[in-house]
Amino acid sequence: MNEQRNFILAIGLSILVLLVWQYFIGSSQIDNQNETSVVSDTNDIYTNLSDIPVPSAQEDIDIDATLPIASLTDNLSDDQNKRIKIDTKNIEGSISLSGARIDDIRLKNFKETLSENSPLVHILKPPKSEKPFYVHHGWVPDTKEDIRVPNEKSIWKLVSGNILSESSPITLQWNNDNGLIFSKKIEVDEDYLFTINQTVINNTNEKYILYPYSLISRSGIPDDYTNFFVLHEGFIGVLGDSGEKKADYNDIAKNTESFENVTGGWLGFTDKNWATVIIPPKEVTYQGRFTSLSNGKTYQVDYLGSAQEIKSNSSIEIESMMFSGAKQVNILDKYEEVHSLEKFDLLVDWGWFYFLTKPLFYLLQWLYGLLGNYGLSILGVTVLIKIVFFPLANKAYVSMSAMKKLQPEMLKIRENFKDDRTKQQQAIVAIYKKEKVNPLSGCIPILLQVPVFFALYKVLLCTMEMRHQPFYGWIRDLSAKDPTTIFNLFGLIPWSPPSFLLIGIWPIIMGLTMSIQMRLNPTPPDPIQQKIFAWMPVVLTFLFAQFSAGLVIYWAWNNTLSSLQQYIIMKRMGVEVELWSNIKRTFKKKNTKS
Repeated sequence: MNEQRNFILAIGLSILVLLVWQYFIGSSQIDNQNETSVVSDTNDIYTNLSDIPVPSAQEDIDIDATLPIASLTDNLSDDQNKRIKIDTKNIEGSISLSGARIDDIRLKNFKETLSENSPLVHILKPPKSEKPFYVHHGWVPDTKEDIRVPNEKSIWKLVSGNILSESSPITLQWNNDNGLIFSKKIEVDEDYLFTINQTVINNTNEKYILYPYSLISRSGIPDDYTNFFVLHEGFIGVLGDSGEKKADYNDIAKNTESFENVTGGWLGFTDKNWATVIIPPKEVTYQGRFTSLSNGKTYQVDYLGSAQEIKSNSSIEIESMMFSGAKQVNILDKYEEVHSLEKFDLLVDWGWFYFLTKPLFYLLQWLYGLLGNYGLSILGVTVLIKIVFFPLANKAYVSMSAMKKLQPEMLKIRENFKDDRTKQQQAIVAIYKKEKVNPLSGCIPILLQVPVFFALYKVLLCTMEMRHQPFYGWIRDLSAKDPTTIFNLFGLIPWSPPSFLLIGIWPIIMGLTMSIQMRLNPTPPDPIQQKIFAWMPVVLTFLFAQFSAGLVIYWAWNNTLSSLQQYIIMKRMGVEVELWSNIKRTFKKKNTKS
């Protein structure tokens, strides 16, 4: 049994098991005038989720994010297109008075590309934009009641505030002209969290029952959707005792997922770097839903709260929240702690190895604080991991070196019993027993390291902190692919190759380091194995060229450290290092063939 084959098989099978596990199991995670009362028997009085509004055709909605901003002194009822400006430290945008929708959010600190003239990342977008994406809060009347409630075309009136900011909330109001007055007080913090306080005043002698709802409507699949199974993008939520729920766009386009009798939690959409979620009131039991309209043309996340009874000449009030912004881990952790948002950090796809992935992220951040560059942080994390696993890796390389010493005898056995596989294996096992060598002892330490390496891979892939972060030289964005390619001589030839030929300098470095690591061992006697090991670095170079530069830099540096460690151990044990002889042998074969 060849130790090089064991090493490759151990790594390959381990990664395969981890990927399969991640795919199939890991992701399946005021006084009397203002009194509020909740109907106790909600099962009998629930209205249906189908009563939650769905988007109208875009041409029927007269909203444009570029139209004038409203002020308190304007005659708003005469201008259905005016909007309330949003301006905070981290976001800008506007709220439409038509429907009182939050439908225009841009992130001040994030651009679409590295270009100076690049537009800001535009998360929420109003109707009549290319891909509408908005959040709406409102009320659904009980099916037995005949009540006019505001809808997506209702024109709201600004009654307090001018610009929505961290220090300045706004209040909108709508009157149904039948004794009910609806209002929304909207607040926003310095980051990405909105608080929506909805009040209904009943000036009649009747009592009514209303159900609060919130929805997020998204037209189509986002342009930057990666569709990479290791990274979840799409529907997500943590729904009370039901725990974490995830669903892909394609799955919901086929079947709606509904959740009954939920208390607490949150639900919404997650992209690679951004997320928008709605957060129901903690005290309200609700029904949640992931659904699709028009065969996947529009996707919607919504919830319908339990019945709220509003007595005659009184009012009810209910408060909910929404998040729309960048998935910065420190901000998500803050919201989880301050607002008791259960598992809010799961907006980042930490994967099944959460207990390893998140600590590795914090380690990466700590090193970034010391070194000031995420590329250097990646190199530093790799070194620290190597130090932690040095005893295990050392044991693996010692075992591999011991196997090399036995290789001449094993070659003789294969030659003597080449026609008898049974005797060949018996003789090899006898040598192992005699020399007290376990052929699997080199694989076990490697298997123990694979989860940590995979967790670091998840950190570099799924967290946004590396986005648009430079390294040295030509790498201006560690989260993007190496922009150079050997097929136009790294930019000297004015030609843009197809994406599969974008083999940059760092992927080539990675391939070379892998080739060196493999050639530290003798050439396998089996011709098929020789071909596999000869072509593996080339194949992996093409594969890794499609990954982010940060991942490729990590893998190249990890290969370099592993090769250095293996070289030192081999020299210490008196094992011949056949790196240069293997390379010379390869060139001789090529020259002979030519």
